Amino acid sequence: MISSPASKTYVAFGAVIIWFSILLQFYVSLQQANFHLIETLKLFLSFFTVTTNILLGFCLLSLWLVKEKNLGVFFSKPSTLTALTVYILVVGLIYNVLLRGLLHPTGWARIADELLHVASPLIFLGFWIFFVDKTKLTYKSALTWLIYPIAYIVFIVIRGYLINLYPYPFINVVNLGYPKAVLNAFFCVVLFWLLSILLIWIGKKTVKH
Repeated sequence: MISSPASKTYVAFGAVIIWFSILLQFYVSLQQANFHLIETLKLFLSFFTVTTNILLGFCLLSLWLVKEKNLGVFFSKPSTLTALTVYILVVGLIYNVLLRGLLHPTGWARIADELLHVASPLIFLGFWIFFVDKTKLTYKSALTWLIYPIAYIVFIVIRGYLINLYPYPFINVVNLGYPKAVLNAFFCVVLFWLLSILLIWIGKKTVKH
């Protein structure tokens, strides 16, 4: 899959951009927390945007540098790559449809924000479209791909119960109450599933043509 000069260049470019985005956002977060490392890490890693971009960063880095090793083999699987595409597309959709405008970052914070929520989804979607083999995708994989977002939601709910803080307003139990927050979380899971089905369907249509 990653054998042509074009694919190698694309993967290297994507890896550099995504890791730059992550590190830039971490530095911005560190500044905002007055350089308290532990507090920054605890907040930083509570965001689905961040954890998903880190997964993408490791994926592209492994495909670029260690594609024959175990990590590279795992990340080169079409099912893994399609799942990651779903995750980062949901990041982009939720941010740009629901969350954009709630905060108004400036300077480097604005750059990091756009890279993580716009550039990263577009880069990985382009990678999926042009370089991922979609011939072996199956609809049953869509359920397996839900493990990561469901695990994240469970983690956030438990964390929020313990510290009364939630990274996203649509699952903020303090402001919304459990019924509304759980309903919103359910709709998020449905979005992940529907987008998974859509990409698998597109992959199958691409194969046929």
